[in-house]
Amino acid sequence: MKAYRWRLLTSDADATTRVDAATTNAPVTVKDVTPGLPGSQTLSVEASDLKLDKDGCVRWGAAAEFNFKVASASGTTGRWRFDDGPPGSGLLVAKDTGEVGTRHDVVLREEAGTGWSTLGRRGARDYSLRLNDNLSDPAAQVGYASTDGVSVNTQDSFTVSAWAYLTDDSANHAVLSAPGEYGSAFTLYYSSSYKKWVFNRTDVDQTGPVYLRSLADAESPPLKVWTHLTGVFNTQGDVNKNNDTIQLFINGRPQGAPVVLASAASTYTPWTADRNLMVGRSKSAGSYHEYFLGRVDEIATWQRALTADEVREENRLNRDGVPTNELVAHWDATTSPSAGSQVQESPEDPDDPASTSFPYKRGAMTLSASGAALSGADATSLVLNGTSGFASVTGPVVDETGSFTVSTRVRLNKVLLDAKPAGYKALIAAQADPGGKESSWALWVEKLAPDYYQWKFGRTALAADGTVADTALAPADELVGDREWNTWVDVTGVFNGGKDFTDSKGKQQFGMAQLYIGGSVQVNQADAGLSAPQQGTGALSAGRGSMAGITGNYLPGDLAKVRVWTGAMTADQVSAQIAEPAA
Repeated sequence: MKAYRWRLLTSDADATTRVDAATTNAPVTVKDVTPGLPGSQTLSVEASDLKLDKDGCVRWGAAAEFNFKVASASGTTGRWRFDDGPPGSGLLVAKDTGEVGTRHDVVLREEAGTGWSTLGRRGARDYSLRLNDNLSDPAAQVGYASTDGVSVNTQDSFTVSAWAYLTDDSANHAVLSAPGEYGSAFTLYYSSSYKKWVFNRTDVDQTGPVYLRSLADAESPPLKVWTHLTGVFNTQGDVNKNNDTIQLFINGRPQGAPVVLASAASTYTPWTADRNLMVGRSKSAGSYHEYFLGRVDEIATWQRALTADEVREENRLNRDGVPTNELVAHWDATTSPSAGSQVQESPEDPDDPASTSFPYKRGAMTLSASGAALSGADATSLVLNGTSGFASVTGPVVDETGSFTVSTRVRLNKVLLDAKPAGYKALIAAQADPGGKESSWALWVEKLAPDYYQWKFGRTALAADGTVADTALAPADELVGDREWNTWVDVTGVFNGGKDFTDSKGKQQFGMAQLYIGGSVQVNQADAGLSAPQQGTGALSAGRGSMAGITGNYLPGDLAKVRVWTGAMTADQVSAQIAEPAA
């Protein structure tokens, strides 16, 4: 054998590491194999003679598996879910449900700017902490929350994590911080000068410290979307401050390389913050500022440095072992006024049966000047002529560098599609990319040849110069069947941003696309990975979009619903939450 590859199946079944032998059949030693998660582990090893198969990929032999156990690691020293009470409940305390050490509840301060929100990251009947965006006067935007005791030892390794829903980017806004007498030992925040999320430490506790920053890879994160932020401080398990590092993770992905603090500032020392953990503000020069505007949810702390695998697992935000999702956009033609000019948001609030408005308030989709109408014999729907009709609204509605789910209820017009040329792509729903010439994500039906049609879900990543760097494609397993014509079909795309893996050609992939037709998962995923994160911006359209530099790709047919969730749904969740009879 000339090469070997191994992977820990129970940590990340798609991540593999290749090691070449010095000579044929020479022994190979791999040191420091460290599982990212505790508990039972399976090590899989495959060997290869490096010969290629007919597709040009390296041929690997059958896997040999070895089982072992890793001792359980320390759990959360603090966890605050902010599901303690609904808006208007009058409650001012969020319970700490951490696993290790002393509990420190979070207390809501400055009541005018704080409260509970139905915009909860874990879905229906979940709540979050609302901070200050209900107040128009900046001088009054001083609401925050804090623990009732010191919950993190900032002198030793620690990890902090939170979901943030930012509604303003005109100033710095802190999500979490650990203050001392003069400043904050760490701050997890949005920086208006860098236009990035940041995790920082200060070298010492004084009025003019040196700020040591781990910066997000990308600028200008979208507003009014849920983003998972994690900051890791790692002392490497020793007392040598020269190898201490910090690193920011966004949606489970590391941002740049770990920052070696002593290299960034010779004055650095790992000092201990001796004040309460702050939620929604930070401290510098002895004063508090940088108050957060928006929502904060699902805060957790650990008194150790989480591994990349553990951060990714936390990003899944499991409930009873299953990742959660939150409906963040819902346009419903069936409840929109017939003959109107807009597809209205759903009038339903999953958390408030008495409400008559969708809680995220994205605004209505506006119909095009021609080719689109709200009508229908069986129920009101968005009827599109396939040549000029569409509806659109300003997006994005999710942080697409993480996991999300999009679903449409569509009825194809076969007569109009049959008149289209082979290769025609009829876009059902799409989010424009920054250049407007491609779609960051899209659901569509493609005419492969006369009478041969296929549902597809895909994503496009752009290079710095605006050209296409990579695509992810998840087509249906079979062609559109007779029972899918002129009837309602739920077409759903799931993008799992936590599915980092190396493909068969050795290319690192950022996430994976998955297509569902009704409740049936489509397993045709030959090119479903995306090699770089991508965030769309601008128009979110129903019935048209951009692809291969062409804007249009109009849909001939009807649309009943367009829905978007934060979080990657499982097959069971798609069946339970989406695949249901049309209204």
